Amino acid sequence: MWKWEADENPKAVIVMVHGAMEHHRRYSWLIEMWRSSGYHVVMGDLPGHGMTSRAKRGHIDSFDEYTTEIKEWVTAAYQFDLPIFLLGHSMGGLAVIRLLEQEHLKIAGVILSSPCLGLVQYPSKLLGLLSIGLNRIAPGLRFNSPLTVQMATRNKDIQMQAVNDSLMLTKVSVRWYRELLAAMRQAQMDTVRLPDVPFLVMQAGNDKIVDKGAVVNWFNQTSVSEKLYKEWPKCYHEIFNEPEREDVFLYAKNFVENRLRTLGYILE
Repeated sequence: MWKWEADENPKAVIVMVHGAMEHHRRYSWLIEMWRSSGYHVVMGDLPGHGMTSRAKRGHIDSFDEYTTEIKEWVTAAYQFDLPIFLLGHSMGGLAVIRLLEQEHLKIAGVILSSPCLGLVQYPSKLLGLLSIGLNRIAPGLRFNSPLTVQMATRNKDIQMQAVNDSLMLTKVSVRWYRELLAAMRQAQMDTVRLPDVPFLVMQAGNDKIVDKGAVVNWFNQTSVSEKLYKEWPKCYHEIFNEPEREDVFLYAKNFVENRLRTLGYILE
């Protein structure tokens, strides 16, 4: 993991979790926006992604590998003795949800960006059945991901950067896919186990990857006392990379600052 510290008078810590296929370096703009606004940032690469071991790129034995890793990042954030906010994008948002459904963590709030609680397009029923069998006999078998950066964002600069990004995944394993499906199902079933902390769920209105209906369904099932759903109508999946990203960031920052005021912090 890595830490980026605010220059002076830090307000809180933002622990960020990236999505599937990507890595922390794709969040350099967002990291700097938080840091320059007075927030420490803690972030790393999830197992099998980015700069982690290349021996198992695109593969996990269990989705718990992700939640265990994120818990370590939160533990590292405790050293700052400041309020902690979890920000998870897409699969990272799903991993944040599963962690909070499993563990009691001392956090001030949660921001979810197009959380992966359902997919716009699934493989055919035949391939789905085939993946069940392969998960037993060849779980490490990898296949090409159907996702493209053009499906994720309208931002041409981000699209160009992804072309030569060797850290981006292009293949995932059968086990990875089956674990993703299981985590999505469990997240929908375990909403009652979520802690009663403020949630901001921001969803891309024109998402080509995540089924926003599944996100709304999960949101409506949650029983936390303070929750906010915000849809960005024109945005594709990666709302923090979209042309509207400055507005998206300001919305997220306002959520954090409102929460800090509620906790009694005086913000300059």
